[in-house]
Amino acid sequence: MPVSFGPRTLPILPALVMALAACTGLPDLRLAREALGRGDKATAESNLQQLADSGYIEAQLVLADLKLESGDSGQIREAEALYRRLVGQSPRAAARLGRLLASRPDASEADWREAAALLERAEASGEIGALLPLARLHVGHPQLFPENDIERRVAQWRAKGEPQADRAQIVLYRAQGSHLQHGDEIERICTAALAIDDTCYVDLLIVYRHGKQEDKQRALLERLENAVRAGALPPRRIETVAAVLLDPAFGPPVDAEAIRLLEQIAPLHPAAWITLARLLLDAPGQDEERDRRLLTYLDKGRAAGLPRADLMLGRLYLAGKRVMRDPFKAEQHLLAASAAGESSADFPIGRIYLRGFLGQVYPEKALRYLLASARGGNAKADLALAQMFSQGRGILPDPGNAFVFGQLAAQSGRPEDIEFAARLGQQLSPEQRAQAENMLRAERDYRNATSIAEMRAMTLQSH
Repeated sequence: MPVSFGPRTLPILPALVMALAACTGLPDLRLAREALGRGDKATAESNLQQLADSGYIEAQLVLADLKLESGDSGQIREAEALYRRLVGQSPRAAARLGRLLASRPDASEADWREAAALLERAEASGEIGALLPLARLHVGHPQLFPENDIERRVAQWRAKGEPQADRAQIVLYRAQGSHLQHGDEIERICTAALAIDDTCYVDLLIVYRHGKQEDKQRALLERLENAVRAGALPPRRIETVAAVLLDPAFGPPVDAEAIRLLEQIAPLHPAAWITLARLLLDAPGQDEERDRRLLTYLDKGRAAGLPRADLMLGRLYLAGKRVMRDPFKAEQHLLAASAAGESSADFPIGRIYLRGFLGQVYPEKALRYLLASARGGNAKADLALAQMFSQGRGILPDPGNAFVFGQLAAQSGRPEDIEFAARLGQQLSPEQRAQAENMLRAERDYRNATSIAEMRAMTLQSH
């Protein structure tokens, strides 16, 4: 199971307390600091808001941090707006905005470049909080910053004794694939930094699992569970820890501990229900109790409004895996997932309609969903469309459209797709070939000029 070492999205509570630690003399700041220390965010926010409204930059920054930590999309947007408002007044705001942009799950190249500029600006102003996200950004996207020698810069930071430089070095070790060869150094760095950098749970766990240091691993997991119960760790970090526990590359998987951690966070972080379901789905062998738990997790995911839960259920019913095969239930769940924006459901829906799994072929519905999937980049959907038009499943054969989608499918590079596309081309007369080439150019131009989301919406509505 792959482990993600992306930039941290959410600051942790101790960092917020430290941000206020130097501010004294104002009762509201003292109350906010004390409230954060005991985990009372409501009281802290009330006091911080009063100070923020009065123009105190430090209070506005910590208030933005709290909004970011909430994980709520609306509050994250408010946090970004606050950081942007303060960028010209505070290097720390520039660093935090840069970190936020760099860590977006759907970040674009423009986001990464803006993040780099903000972090460089903050670092040049002496903001040490910019070092670690800057290193992560450069290591994660080296093609965007070829002129920067991040290894040299990290060495310079370490020579100056910058507090985040050692952790930036760990980021480099991961990127270089030498993480496991520096276990002692990583343990020293992360043991000291664990209270302020929750990524160190992941680093230490890898070191302990790889080194078969069971006592240290047990103590680390106990500390982690205490932090989970205190709400001091973002759910995404706990998911990453669970992934390390399950990864056989670091030792025998520790399924029970991973499940226990994921079940603790799932009520407040529903995405964990999907992770739990995948864990049970990937387990070898058959077990009725495990299968019941799998369905329970997916039902909880559906109740939380997760389209991926419907997607998984639809695929299970379609394949007859862990449940009795039922194409009607498969259609129901896959349609729900597709309607909620889960584009991965479009291809199996198209297959259901094309192959007559519901008792007959529905060519118009098959075309709609397969075309949406194909325009989203799924070469298998292009191939299915080529076969549909070539064989005339539920429709009259259309050699021109068969050629178009055969050529698009051949872009996958698979020899069998290339051979099939070539056969389709040989069946056309010169006049038909010229017309089909024009159709192919038009389809390619449309795909190149239109966003995937826009194409999907228009395709599902227009056919």
